[in-house]
Amino acid sequence: MEIVNRLKNKVVVSVQAMPSEPLYLEKCMVAMMKSVIKGGAGALRVAGARDVKNAKNLFDVPVIGLTKPDIIPKNWKDIVYITPTLKEVISLIDAGADIIAFDGTSREREGGCKLEDIIKYIKINKRISMADISTVEEGINCAKLGANILSTTLSGYTSHSKACGDEPDFELLEILVKETSLPVVLEGRIWEPWQVDKAFELGAHCVVIGSAITRPQLITKRFVCRNQY
Repeated sequence: MEIVNRLKNKVVVSVQAMPSEPLYLEKCMVAMMKSVIKGGAGALRVAGARDVKNAKNLFDVPVIGLTKPDIIPKNWKDIVYITPTLKEVISLIDAGADIIAFDGTSREREGGCKLEDIIKYIKINKRISMADISTVEEGINCAKLGANILSTTLSGYTSHSKACGDEPDFELLEILVKETSLPVVLEGRIWEPWQVDKAFELGAHCVVIGSAITRPQLITKRFVCRNQY
């Protein structure tokens, strides 16, 4: 569990872009990774075998790998699309990911793949499993199934989880810290440094930040929208 220990009290940066976005180019993703590592990121969360390989080859930090479809479906709140089956898990293991992040909800998966199959396969291959969940019940279930880490990634992003507005789900973090013995990660809607401080005060093992650092179109939109009123 050395990799898990290396995440303790760290800020992890999610460096991701969709294929339709300019920054998806390999050289752009590598440049972004270099930039956030230089800024002090303690680990990287990246999507797809290409970026996992580059992260592992270039940096001595834990690498969290996941997969997403090239185009996110319109019904994204109702389907499993983050590392949904063993096929995607295998691709991330082959690419060298230290930690495999996957949808930790109990929703149906393509081809009849089961959540417990994903967790078991990751364990057999001596990697760390990170369950992205949206509710307390899902977190507890993943803990029972043998997941190594819980992350609040999907809170507010499933049709069955409560809407949290623009704030991180501190309540979910706090409950999972108390109700499970696993490291719990706060991820989702983190835009301010004080939110990181609060997460650690509530017992977060680490904090994952994405859009506020690596999605310039969303960062720009926040300023532009404020100017329009």
